[in-house]
Order: sequence, then C-alpha cells, then structure tokens
Amino acid sequence: MALPYSSEHAQFRETVRRFVDKEIAPHHAQWEKEGAISREAWRKAGEQGLLLTNIPAEYGGGGADFLTSVIMIEEMMRHVFSGPGFRLHSDIVAPYILHLGTEAQKQRLLPAMARGEIITAIAMTEPGTGSDLQNIRTLARRDGDEFVISGQKTFITNGQLADLIIVACKTDASAGAKGVSLILVEADRPGFSRGRNLEKVGMKAQDTSELFFDEVRVPVTNLLGQEGRGFAHLMSELPQERLLVGITAVTVMESALNWTLDYTRDRKAFGKTIADFQNTRFKLAEVKTDATVARTFLDACIERHMRGELDVPTAAMCKWWLSELECKVVDTCLQLFGGYGYMREYPIARAYEDARVHRIYAGSNEIMKEIIARSL
Repeated sequence: MALPYSSEHAQFRETVRRFVDKEIAPHHAQWEKEGAISREAWRKAGEQGLLLTNIPAEYGGGGADFLTSVIMIEEMMRHVFSGPGFRLHSDIVAPYILHLGTEAQKQRLLPAMARGEIITAIAMTEPGTGSDLQNIRTLARRDGDEFVISGQKTFITNGQLADLIIVACKTDASAGAKGVSLILVEADRPGFSRGRNLEKVGMKAQDTSELFFDEVRVPVTNLLGQEGRGFAHLMSELPQERLLVGITAVTVMESALNWTLDYTRDRKAFGKTIADFQNTRFKLAEVKTDATVARTFLDACIERHMRGELDVPTAAMCKWWLSELECKVVDTCLQLFGGYGYMREYPIARAYEDARVHRIYAGSNEIMKEIIARSL
C-alpha cells in the first residue's frame, strides 16, 4: 500500500528542494570545515516553515503530518547534507515538549523553536553509560523551588548551538529507571558549559558536543513530564527517533544506487563502460533488490507510525536492519567508484562516512537486538 502523499506534499517537497539548493548546498562544505552550520540557516528554515512541520499550528508549527518529516529527510539526504540538525530539533525534541510539556512550556517554547529562534538538543548519553539510560549519573537534587543539576553528557547533537536542552537526570539516585526525570535547561544558566566541538568520522557539519552541568539551578517548573517517569517518557518517544534513522538509511541507499548507476554508465575501463561488466551488473542488481525490499519495509513502518501503531520492537527492527543494510549497500557502491569513491568530493564518500554512526546512535544495534529478543 502506497503512502498517502498528496499534491500538498508534492508542493512541500518542491519548497524543500529550493531551500536545499539555495540555502544548504552552497554552504555545506564550509560548514563541514567549521563543524557547525550557521544560525542564519536555522532562521531561514523557520521562515520557510521547514521546522516543526507536524507540530500543531496553535503552537507555531506547520500542522501537517509525519510525511513532511519524511520529505525533509529525503531531500537533505539525497545530497548527504547531514549538517543541519533540523530533524532532531523538530522530530525528537519538539514531540517531547508537545506530548509532555505544560501548556505554559508549549506556548513559551514551541513557537520560538518553529521560527528557528531557539535551537534545541536532548542530552541522554554520558561518557560511562552509552545506551544504558537507566544508569545515568547526572543528578538533579531538589532545593526548595529549584532543581540543582550536576553531571556530564557527551555526543550531544546541536550541542554547540543549542539554546535549550532536555536533560535526562537522576532525581532519585537509588531508584534505578524509576529515578530518571527529564528537565529543561536553558544554555544561559550559570554553571552550564559546553566542551569542545567533537571531531567525528562523519557528519562533519553537525555540531556534536560534550555538555557540563556544575550546580546548574533551574526552577521546578522546568520539569518535563512527571518526576521519576523520565525513562518511560524516553521509551515512548524513541520509536519515532529510530524510524528517522530508518528513513535516512533507505534514502541514502536509493541515492547511492543512483549515483553509482550514473558513474558506472559513464566511466570506461578496458574499452567498455564499467556498467558493461557482469560483476558490476550483478552488484547493482543486489543493491537494487536491497533498496527495494528496504523501502517496502520502511513504508510499512511509516504507515504504522502514522496510525499510532509502531511498537517498540518493530521500531528496533527498522533501525537495526536498515542501518546495517545501508552500510553494506554504500560500501558496495563505493567499491564500484574505485579510487574516486574514496574522494570526499563525491557524495558516495560522504555517505560512507556518515552511515557508520547509524548503527550506533538512537540506541546501538546490539541494544536493538536485545529489545527485539525480549519481545519474542
């Protein structure tokens, strides 16, 4: 069954393509050198209505459906423009605030986020915990009408630019998963600091940072959701995050196939095009099959998500299988480029760099298998 794309979705896709061509493509190489995109790009994305596209209009969002998020990912990743952290901001952080926030929090934050005036991040991972969210060590102790937060986070997307961070903390250090809470921390709070912009293998234009909290005081009204329910809140939102990884992976696979078809049909060796060799044809046949099967499964997951039926194990299957397949497909395609595939001026090289982390973030693939196994 085909996804329910409409003429409005087609128009939105054209808007995104124009924005990518004008505001992203000319600058992305420079952002890769700088390790972050410009705030101006965020504001322009907000002006074009490309942030918080499926957040209700009453909170400044686009009021559209999840397919606008799919389109945004597809149009960015067809060119391997992984720098702008728009999806984390719009499709991970914003839903937490929409679903868990008080009316005052939603009215204060979401419209400014939609305009690109507030850039957001979510801080879960710590140096010693990785995917083990139950055992985070960042503490938030109650002191009157304030929480006092101390701890460290790492690998935080949008970390250098973020004005607001959702921080996973322990409000009860003795309660395990039941002691985790989510707290909103503004970046101008005394005691908050950013570490260096981390130098990564791929996704070089996306700012990724260490964050430090040294007795950071925030009002108790900055609690997001229920105290002690933070782990449950995280688990309820993670399926969409894992679906986003799957959308990225399939888009990259399809793009890699197209780049490779173009290259092998043009490049000659031993008196004929590379595409004329049987090995090339067989490899491309494998890639086409992988991408087609992957797209079928992904679309089924998107459809279930739009009906509110994407469960945790299926989202884990989506993230695990598609990210593993992406790495295999991109590697196969890069090989057909020969030495040119190793040059970053070719998108296949950047796709190769970026794909590897998809098996790690949003929960490592080993954790995904554990989640799936527990559901059997």
